[in-house]
Amino acid sequence: MTHIASIGAGLYSDLSVCVDTAARDTAIATPTKANFDLCFANFLALGAAVGAPTGEFRRVTNIREFPSMGTPPNIVNVPVYGSATSQQIQGQSDAPSMEITVNLVGTDWQNAANYLGELVGDGVQKIFRFSLLNTEPTAGYASVAGELGTVENSIYYWVGKMDALQVNPQLTDANTATVTMTIQSDFYGAYTVDP
Repeated sequence: MTHIASIGAGLYSDLSVCVDTAARDTAIATPTKANFDLCFANFLALGAAVGAPTGEFRRVTNIREFPSMGTPPNIVNVPVYGSATSQQIQGQSDAPSMEITVNLVGTDWQNAANYLGELVGDGVQKIFRFSLLNTEPTAGYASVAGELGTVENSIYYWVGKMDALQVNPQLTDANTATVTMTIQSDFYGAYTVDP
């Protein structure tokens, strides 16, 4: 399809992380849409070992709340003596962080090989993909024409790390967890996967 062209809720939006180290290294060295797409060519279920297909990725599921996506503003208000208004200037750019809230399914986040928990705090840069989707792709979430390309989509890529996981026990609602990621690059996008 193309970029989202109508007003709607991003109910089927997706966050995924590339687990193919060769594809990741290529995309970090040469950050192009084609290289990012190669990182997300083959879905790999939790618990399954990284294998022969290139571009394997895992989805972060059960997301309860997404933060704003994109580069945050670095605007500083500077008071001007004798003026009724302040001036705005661009301030020092800091590496942003991002927090997502997930409904906690403990098995997804166990600290074991081939699960999301092993990615938390390992200090390794990863490629992340956020897909803004108003419609669920029936064939899958890979960045290829036959999957994400079957629905309207807008995609952002970035390099980052999963630095922390904080469990939030709930007594009256579903248990949640906050996943904190640090952003190590610019945001690349918005791109789209064409049919």
